[in-house]
Amino acid sequence: MAASDWRLEGEWIKNCNCAFGCPCDFNAPPTNGFCKGLVGMRITKGHFEGTELDGLCFAATVDFPGALHEGNGKMQPIIDERATPEQRQALFNIFSGKHSAEGTMFHIFSLIVTTIHDPVFVPFEFAFDKNGRVAKLVAKGVLETDVEPIKNPVTGAPHRIQVVMPEGFEHRGAEVASSDIRSTGAIKFETKGTHSSLANVVQTPDGVAA
Repeated sequence: MAASDWRLEGEWIKNCNCAFGCPCDFNAPPTNGFCKGLVGMRITKGHFEGTELDGLCFAATVDFPGALHEGNGKMQPIIDERATPEQRQALFNIFSGKHSAEGTMFHIFSLIVTTIHDPVFVPFEFAFDKNGRVAKLVAKGVLETDVEPIKNPVTGAPHRIQVVMPEGFEHRGAEVASSDIRSTGAIKFETKGTHSSLANVVQTPDGVAA
């Protein structure tokens, strides 16, 4: 049981350079042999100890030379500029994995990421419609990603598919969609029509609560 009291509830985006259906969710190697991607969240309700985090956004870009479990990853934290110094420290405390139980998401990331680039603090634009498979995240000057439904290659009609993970450490279930990414910060890459997961999540020191 982790000692600290924290909770992040909100809207979660995971976009990467892989084909639709993130191979990581299936313990499979990345589509192209490496992973470049991002996670982003709008916190609808959250706290770390006595510091409230409601309404803040954050993202992180990542670069792994192989499968994530093989480690040697690089990451850049991207934080909502509206966060106070106390809120920034609260988020960094959560990200560190030191306040999470073994096998939970932030603890796992602390083991597989070996290089952390300096964080940036920028304005965020965040739009999210899980059921519509539409989302947009803009971290000004650093990161832009748009999400839309996967299209049927013959008819062009929206295609819907979900991933359910009863024991997942990231989420319990997600809508799978298509993303375009343009990352211009410390980890630079660009994709068109690659994987996206959209989920509503609740993260706690003991892992996913919903």
